[in-house]
Amino acid sequence: MIVTVVAMPEVTVTRTDVSQARARLAEAPFLVVDIELPEGEPAPETPIADQLGLDTGELDWFGREGEPTRAEFLGDRAGLVVPVVHEDGIDHVHAVVTERFLVTVHRGHVGLADNLTAAFRHERPDDIVAALFLVLQEALETFRRAAVRALLETEELEDDMFEDRQPEQAHRLTLLRRRSAVMHHALLPYLQVVDGILTRRMMSPTFPEARQRAAQGFQHAGRLVLADIESLQDATRRAFASYSSLVAGEQNGVINRLAIVSVIFLPLTFITGFFGMNFDFLTNKLDTRDEFWLLAVGLQVVVLGASLYVLHRTKVWRSLRDSD
Repeated sequence: MIVTVVAMPEVTVTRTDVSQARARLAEAPFLVVDIELPEGEPAPETPIADQLGLDTGELDWFGREGEPTRAEFLGDRAGLVVPVVHEDGIDHVHAVVTERFLVTVHRGHVGLADNLTAAFRHERPDDIVAALFLVLQEALETFRRAAVRALLETEELEDDMFEDRQPEQAHRLTLLRRRSAVMHHALLPYLQVVDGILTRRMMSPTFPEARQRAAQGFQHAGRLVLADIESLQDATRRAFASYSSLVAGEQNGVINRLAIVSVIFLPLTFITGFFGMNFDFLTNKLDTRDEFWLLAVGLQVVVLGASLYVLHRTKVWRSLRDSD
């Protein structure tokens, strides 16, 4: 595992092991400890909370794979399971925060540590709770960036399909729609549980005003990110509707062409079939050249002219031309 310790407020970043991180947590205040567990490997035999010297009575979930979204107060500390968008999936970061330190655990490189270090250097949080809100805001930012990127891709696909519709565009739209559903499914329960716990804390008269502003800022940012994801869902639905309309228009053109062919050739087929029957009247009475030209050619020319007149009167030609 990779253990990164950030000493605040100087924002000094060091790589260490679990034993040294445990010693620093016991001595130094205002620490941020990030632990990256190997991806795809089983959980360590000794829980992460035990290795760090944390009270494990209520932290049996900390660092355990497959944990659902969580946000709760545990006496003098708070525990959270925060969803983060990483590449094409959703990862989860486990966090435990007290007045002295913030410890995060995740599997694999979720791309959060580098951004957090830059945010710490830029924002210079006053205490560890302010650092926690920076972590929460950065997690929300991963959702916002993913939603905006997918929204732009959806709009580009919609523009491309109007110029040249391709079957693979429907597949890409399906993936984008699925991605929006996954992000919405991951973010909505998380925001609900966090809003509930923050609302209860803000109702307390002992809750500091600076933390109230940070909590309100997080809630506002969460609603905006959720709105971005819902806009992505609406955009994918609209793009699917546009794709279906284009397919329906092409099918209408095909049906119009078949209608023209049917109006022209069905009467001709009937005439040739009728005069091709082996009746005495047809075989014995109609035996001159004039009768042949009149019935075999003249009648078909008349039927063809009548069919074209019907097509012209019903504006089938014009509708086919307009669709093209």
